[in-house]
Amino acid sequence: MARIKGVDIPNDKHIVISLTYIYGIGRNLAKTICENAGVLPTKKAGDVTTDELTKLRDEINKHLTEGDLRREVNMNIKTKMEINSYQGTRHKKGLPVRGQRTNRNARTRKGKGKTVANKKK
Repeated sequence: MARIKGVDIPNDKHIVISLTYIYGIGRNLAKTICENAGVLPTKKAGDVTTDELTKLRDEINKHLTEGDLRREVNMNIKTKMEINSYQGTRHKKGLPVRGQRTNRNARTRKGKGKTVANKKK
């Protein structure tokens, strides 16, 4: 099992799919990384040679991924909360940030439903 950017990528999948296990790399970016590194996207991750693996690592290091990307995203959220922007206040309250309605949905952000007394009528 190869390790790239501190993430174990699975050997039994194609290298394009395996690269998506790294935070910040999706299918499109994974394809571009494989093309730039000269690795066949349909090759299994277990069959990739060490030379190809170093090329992939060098190509991935050109992009913002894993810890650096997580840190940047969290810093952006903290900045919005500090300047009291609309999105920042929504983050503080634990409500949906991007304009979704909340009177009947948004259970992911709001948590388990709270029962309200005398609402049976």
